[in-house]
Amino acid sequence: METSPIPVLTVQTTPFEDQRPGTNGLRRKTAVFEGKKNYLQNYIQSVLSSMDLRDRQGCTLVVGSDGRYFSRVATEVIVQMAAANGIGRLVIGHNGLLSTPAVSCIIRKIKALGGIILTASHNPGGPAGDFGVKFNVANGGKHREGRWTGTKVINVSRTLEEYAICPDLHIDLSRLGRQDFDLENKFKPFRVEIVDSVEVYLNLLRSIFDFTAIKSLLTGPDQLKIHIDAMNGVMGPYVRRILCDELGAPANSAVNCVPLEDFGGRPPEPNLTYATSLVEAMKGGGVGLGAAFDADGDRYMILGENGFFVNPSDSVAIMAANLSAVPYFRQHGLRGLARSMATSTALDRVAKALKVALYETPAGWRYFGNLMDSGRCSLCGEESFGTGSDHIREKDGLWSVLVWLSIMASKKQGVEQITREHWARLGRNYFCRFDYEDLDPRAAFYLMRDLESVISDKAFSNQKFAVGDHMYAVERADNFEYLDPVDGTVARNQGLRILFADGCRLVFRRSGSGGGAGTGATIRIYAESFERDPERHSRETQVVLGPLIAIALKISNIHERMGRRGPNVIT
Repeated sequence: METSPIPVLTVQTTPFEDQRPGTNGLRRKTAVFEGKKNYLQNYIQSVLSSMDLRDRQGCTLVVGSDGRYFSRVATEVIVQMAAANGIGRLVIGHNGLLSTPAVSCIIRKIKALGGIILTASHNPGGPAGDFGVKFNVANGGKHREGRWTGTKVINVSRTLEEYAICPDLHIDLSRLGRQDFDLENKFKPFRVEIVDSVEVYLNLLRSIFDFTAIKSLLTGPDQLKIHIDAMNGVMGPYVRRILCDELGAPANSAVNCVPLEDFGGRPPEPNLTYATSLVEAMKGGGVGLGAAFDADGDRYMILGENGFFVNPSDSVAIMAANLSAVPYFRQHGLRGLARSMATSTALDRVAKALKVALYETPAGWRYFGNLMDSGRCSLCGEESFGTGSDHIREKDGLWSVLVWLSIMASKKQGVEQITREHWARLGRNYFCRFDYEDLDPRAAFYLMRDLESVISDKAFSNQKFAVGDHMYAVERADNFEYLDPVDGTVARNQGLRILFADGCRLVFRRSGSGGGAGTGATIRIYAESFERDPERHSRETQVVLGPLIAIALKISNIHERMGRRGPNVIT
């Protein structure tokens, strides 16, 4: 019995004024996506319509999610709308799950036009949590100016009057393989391929690392015990399949590996504040490496035995200094290094020692993607627990953990010893970040505006601050801007910097990716102090940076102006 072609409907709608994607796509409270009529449909139509029609017809897109609440509903809407808008094929992870690194990997592997990822990264999940939609382009990374950009999405969203959808098209996300659908007025069937969420990404990792050496480390006579917390996000299947099944780590090495729609009721954020169960497990001793991942698998945290914390800025610097432990880099070499402006300058010291270029960029992985596409950069990182390389165009949490395991296998040392030897050779950059979340957006704007006026005054460049027995002399202060060496574009107003004569830094940034998407502004304050003397490398970070933080609080007046007693999170 022949089935009738599935009808394509055009639905009238009205535009929303708040569908402007940030550096990590469009993030809002889940209730906005779920409760506002056509909110999700409008944004998906804006994304699809922003593609050139010739590119869109018959193309392939990759779709995945971190498994948070509302992902299954949203995935079906995307399928129905992709079919109606002329997309030829969707490649979707099993049960709708794909980590962000895996999406980037698959886009590049199958030469897809791009991908749509349903995630709000480290933000909370569940009906009362956050939801997000981001789109990656053909290089597997964030959108830049070109054929398919955030600017085009915004412009479409503001004038959208209708969207196309096939509401009778339904798929089974649990069934691996191809599902073909005949549509009205379409000459070719629309195809959905449900693929193994891990396999393509695993094959890429096999080509990068010496799995035999890592497996020997995890299973040999001097077996390294590890403790990996997937935080009930998308990384559970990857941790089980790669670290346990492939590399031999015992099954009990991996915890919280079942993806949950609310991530077990905690924010899936791999830091000392939220990954407390990992911190406590590591403090007991006997476990050589601990790691946690965020919801979509692009961020990570590394702990050594007894809970020794590796700051993300140190982590990327230590990786860069030891890339010879990874076969991929022995084969391809190291072209250059890059970090976000707010990230500590520890990576700069590695670049100088290795005599390679160092690029300082605004926050946002798309800037790194441009550098990597042009062959200028091989490794990059951000202080927000993200590191990656040119193997894909996203930060990559599990890849980062495998780099650490490769270094440990090569050097036959533990996390703390590797870190302390790095400090002894190049010096230690003490670094911390204060996050003030859910601020009144207007008040946050005026605070940053007034602070810029203060540091822009000519007299400020000669200012000296005395805190206890410390004296800090301002050398330079500015609002960071970035000239892209690849395409010549300029990104302005990327954060306020105060650089001191002794190499210390203070940075102030308003961020759009804090907790509680869409509910308020986040201001982040970063403090950094360099210490060359190894005898002074074991001091408490907050003690070392206390005087700098006191200066930051004084000149910004953030507690009084925002009505706060302190930050929400310290990392």
